[in-house]
Amino acid sequence: MKCLLIQPIHAAGTDILQQAGIEVSLASAADMATVVREIGPVDAVITRNAGLDGAAMEAAPNLKVLGVHGTGYDRVDVACATRRNLPIVYTPYANVQSVAEQAIAQMMAISKRIREADRAVRDERFGYRYESVFHELSGRTLAVIGFGKIGRRVAEIASTAFQMRVRVFSPSVPRAEIEAAGFSAAASLDEAIAGADVVSLHQRLTAETRGSIDARRLASMKPDAMLVNTARGGLVDAAALIAALNSGHLMGAAFDVFEQEPLPSGHQFMGCERLVLSPHIGGATGEAMRRTAIEVAAQVVDVLVGRKPKYLINSDVWAERV
Repeated sequence: MKCLLIQPIHAAGTDILQQAGIEVSLASAADMATVVREIGPVDAVITRNAGLDGAAMEAAPNLKVLGVHGTGYDRVDVACATRRNLPIVYTPYANVQSVAEQAIAQMMAISKRIREADRAVRDERFGYRYESVFHELSGRTLAVIGFGKIGRRVAEIASTAFQMRVRVFSPSVPRAEIEAAGFSAAASLDEAIAGADVVSLHQRLTAETRGSIDARRLASMKPDAMLVNTARGGLVDAAALIAALNSGHLMGAAFDVFEQEPLPSGHQFMGCERLVLSPHIGGATGEAMRRTAIEVAAQVVDVLVGRKPKYLINSDVWAERV
């Protein structure tokens, strides 16, 4: 059996595949045109944020399982996989702590102006400490948009470590569950954002959520509020965000995810001084990478030997197999 890695994974995951007698290869590039050319003879594929489109699936007649290294699968053609009875396994818990920590780090970077302060010291401007305003997170109001595993963990850290007041908007989670966790539930996105000092995004990218943080909602945010995004770049109207930052309405924003990755040369984000950028590193800690690789590889092996995997995106496919 053969498994194609569209992007590299931790060696611990590769070891699991090889110990199961699976030959592992790495795609020469992660774009779908390359994958279509190289996927032909494989029985399994593991992808990270590159996803897998329908053309690539159709180019692999022997494909039996698709592994998603992480929680996000908006770049995977789930409908095509389901039509082909192709199980998609994923790792919904492996990177939760790491991504939650990234969101908290983004809040800290903005409120303490970490990037600007570092630059000031390197430029021999030690007086920067007198030139800018820095803030504590303690006691501030945090709006958590999306109360999945990562959003919940961010809320827990913010509440416990910083005594932040947490307001949650998550249409898929019952109000009673949010309140049982110790947080207040907002009835709408607008209500959640209103009066928040920090807005942290944790929703999946869907037709309903795409561009939901638009010019109107950015304008409705509290002056000097912060926006942090470890979810998906497409949740935010990029041009509207730049306008809100450049006008001074928002204190700052931080993005670890983007509509197009890597960011195209000359993208409008590059020139915005109030925007902290990182190259999708939230789930890229050594600890998370190892956990994620082990979990996705073990589930790929499960499917190939006929065992039901632990986490299936399209569980109906498995029901039809038995």
